[in-house]
Amino acid sequence: MAENMEGVVTEGEQPKAENVEQKAVADIRGNFTLLERAVAQFDSRFTLRALRSISSLRKRLTDRVLCSVIVLTYSPSNATARVLIEAIGMDGEVIQSVVSQYKEEIQQNKGSTKEPIPEIDVYIAILIQVYLYDQKDYEEGAEFSSQLVDKIRELNRRTLDSLAAKAYFYFSLFHEELDPKPPSKQSPVIALRGKLLAALRSAVLRKDQDTQASVTTLLLRNYISTADITQADLLVAQTQFPPNAPNNQVARYLYYLGRIRAIQLSYTEAHDHLTSATRKSPTNSVAAGFYQASMKLLIVVELLMGDIPDRAVFSQPRLEYALEPYFRLVQAVRVGDLQGFLKIVATFASTFHRDGTYTLILRLRQNVIKTGIRMLSLSYSRISLRDICIRLGLESEESAEYIVAKAIRDGVIEASIDHEKGFMQTKQAGDIYATREPGEAFHERIRACLTLHDECVKAMRYPMNQHRLELKNAQEARERERELAKEIQEGDIDEDDAAGDFDGL
Repeated sequence: MAENMEGVVTEGEQPKAENVEQKAVADIRGNFTLLERAVAQFDSRFTLRALRSISSLRKRLTDRVLCSVIVLTYSPSNATARVLIEAIGMDGEVIQSVVSQYKEEIQQNKGSTKEPIPEIDVYIAILIQVYLYDQKDYEEGAEFSSQLVDKIRELNRRTLDSLAAKAYFYFSLFHEELDPKPPSKQSPVIALRGKLLAALRSAVLRKDQDTQASVTTLLLRNYISTADITQADLLVAQTQFPPNAPNNQVARYLYYLGRIRAIQLSYTEAHDHLTSATRKSPTNSVAAGFYQASMKLLIVVELLMGDIPDRAVFSQPRLEYALEPYFRLVQAVRVGDLQGFLKIVATFASTFHRDGTYTLILRLRQNVIKTGIRMLSLSYSRISLRDICIRLGLESEESAEYIVAKAIRDGVIEASIDHEKGFMQTKQAGDIYATREPGEAFHERIRACLTLHDECVKAMRYPMNQHRLELKNAQEARERERELAKEIQEGDIDEDDAAGDFDGL
């Protein structure tokens, strides 16, 4: 009985699997129409629509689906088809079964002599890249991607720009997964830099902004992965990021720029870049990982600047679980608990290493001590250096005296030290509204709003050739006016009729 039950379930599932496969093949082939329209109208928006569909197709991609698309798209003697079939590793029996499944449709297409455009070739190749990456076939994917990007550079078509940017992304991603992995200096990512730099040079000369933006971010990621911060800084200084780059590439670029500036101790610049990156990050759950990584680095930078992040940041649904170690870290820094800080760093060291924030967090020790001194200065009008040493867990009174003196010089606290009697005397706090700090904070908010407005205006899109349509309509209106004036002169209609159905008073 059980065997019969199993047979019924299997027979029911088989047609369902075939329907899913046919639906995936139809969706992929439907995107070919978008690519053809993108080439015919020279409008990249159709190409972007085809690329956005990859996220929904990704879960349904199989070797059989890709083989079906290739068989239905190319003729049997096509050289590109053979390369694509070899990349997915299909054997002869499976190919024959696919051919027999779509036999009727293949016979119908046999009379067509039209060959697919290069954009369709590259789009199918990108789907194969995605399939190989999901199958964790990194070596085969790296070799196939190298051939693909070489082919794209040879074609040199502006309608391929958006597709080339995606191809280079997976090209770099495959090499990052090859052993030895970064930050090893023998990693394949180092040998990759020459090809990426050549691609960047070609993209700049050809005014290919999509590839230029993509390759720039990939190079920064490459340098940061092996801790070559000086080279990354030189790349930023010697190149100009395209102003009309896609929003996702701008967000990545700002994130890597923020990480570089944080390592170089330029915390104010790093804070500005990371804030912009989090604002440009997508609000849906698709890019939750990027948003989390940006917020983790931003929180550490804010702590290094001496600020405490808002508690509401940690209560966001997308961040609540991911930022738990950072929430505990902020609590220790906020109260100036040095022992608690060191304990949290030791407990979550593996998490901080994985996030790439461990070395930055180690710099926070001095900030924790400064915060502790600030808390003590607010609590006590006078406190001995010995008590400061005990409360903050410092080694000696000399260390406490040095740290307090540095905090006074840096403007962290308003106090003075009595060296003979060995105590710290806190000065009376003034009115903060009598200073320039509120005005500067208000100015920063206004500047952020104006920058956001300018970026929104730059990101607006307008229909292509709209001015020609307006000129055509204006020309037709003038011709109608001439005809109307000619009829009035000839006496066919009078001026009252020309006015239409308007009823005068």
